[in-house]
Amino acid sequence: MVNDDLLDQLQCGHLAELQARYESVLASHGYDAVLISSGAAPLRFADDQGYHFQGYGPFVHWTGLVGAEHAWLLIRPERKPLLQLHTPVDFWHATAELPQAAWVTAVELAGSADGVPPLTAGCGRLAVLGDPALLQAVAGDHNPPALVADIEATRVHKTDYEIACLAEANARAAPGHRAARQVFLAGGSEFAIGLAYQQATGQREVEAPYHSIIGLNDHAGILHYQFYDQVSPELPRSLLIDAGYRFRGYCSDITRTWAGPQQGPFQALIVALEALQKRLCQAVASGVDFVALHRKTHLGLAALLDSAGLVQGLDDEAMVTAGITRAFFPHGLGHLLGVQVHDVGGKPVPPPVDAPFLRMTRTLEAGMVVTIEPGLYFIPSLLAPLLTGPLSAHMNRRLLDALMPCGGIRIEDNVLVTADGPRNLTREQLP
Repeated sequence: MVNDDLLDQLQCGHLAELQARYESVLASHGYDAVLISSGAAPLRFADDQGYHFQGYGPFVHWTGLVGAEHAWLLIRPERKPLLQLHTPVDFWHATAELPQAAWVTAVELAGSADGVPPLTAGCGRLAVLGDPALLQAVAGDHNPPALVADIEATRVHKTDYEIACLAEANARAAPGHRAARQVFLAGGSEFAIGLAYQQATGQREVEAPYHSIIGLNDHAGILHYQFYDQVSPELPRSLLIDAGYRFRGYCSDITRTWAGPQQGPFQALIVALEALQKRLCQAVASGVDFVALHRKTHLGLAALLDSAGLVQGLDDEAMVTAGITRAFFPHGLGHLLGVQVHDVGGKPVPPPVDAPFLRMTRTLEAGMVVTIEPGLYFIPSLLAPLLTGPLSAHMNRRLLDALMPCGGIRIEDNVLVTADGPRNLTREQLP
């Protein structure tokens, strides 16, 4: 576990760095201050219950307060940030208390019973960021696009505090992944595996950074599988678990795939894909074009398909050019990670045509944290054109049919780019 005193020290440095970054952004766009709304959960249609709330990214970036609704943060040059939390008198719900942590000495802290924005008279030219539905009565320029883009870019390079939080989020997710594997091998259902993950991490599903993906057998081939089957399959062939932990607002995003008993060919593919994934993690370095790394993944996957006998009679380049590897690996290699799982700022330019779902188009630089998550899936709707089209003679139908019930494989680590090479935050805890 991370040392709390060290974290407090790092957090104060983090806030000082954000102050400097924001002052630079405000000056470059001609603004004197920026007011940031934390947001609030809207009510469901025709209901008196709200959606689950997670705070607006820039607010969380400063405060780490993911669940603070109707809160406001005012940033002004050469002054302490003003953090106003919503502290209503409410006998229905537990209300927020003003934090007592060491970092609050770096801000001007206030409570508000009604949640209205703080007074901004005298702030000069003001930008206001947040959910437009909550800003209608707030004076200032709402979400100016150029300013928002540069504010989001302040999250691309992580401070030492952010790196410590991301490392801790990985550490706290690791026991959940180990527990999930144990329950799977014992014949547990997706629901039982999900409960085991929560029990081992000590974090409720709604507090986690995203809804955990827990897919047994063919469900592992649904990229964002969202259900938890309460009945165990008669034959547990595979488990794909994509689950993380949120620590002080920062997210881990980890995926592991396990083979069931007597699934030798599928286990061999897991070993091969993990070897590729580890090579890709080692390739993470300052100056590396992430789009090029994504394309390198497809070449590696083509070599794997050939060596496994899944595709025959084509060289690696031909497989990639023909779109065969995209049928087995349809998503992007990874994305930035921070206070959002798919953190902002990763796509200053759109992804290329051959990688439409890629969430990262930057050249890697020290201080970035990215996920590296190659996959190999047996998705019927994507493989059908290959099995019935002009490339069918190259496809090993018998072996594909045997592997289809296993769903697929994804292996995902969280990797920090440093000046000296990659630091794999996940493998430090979960080999």
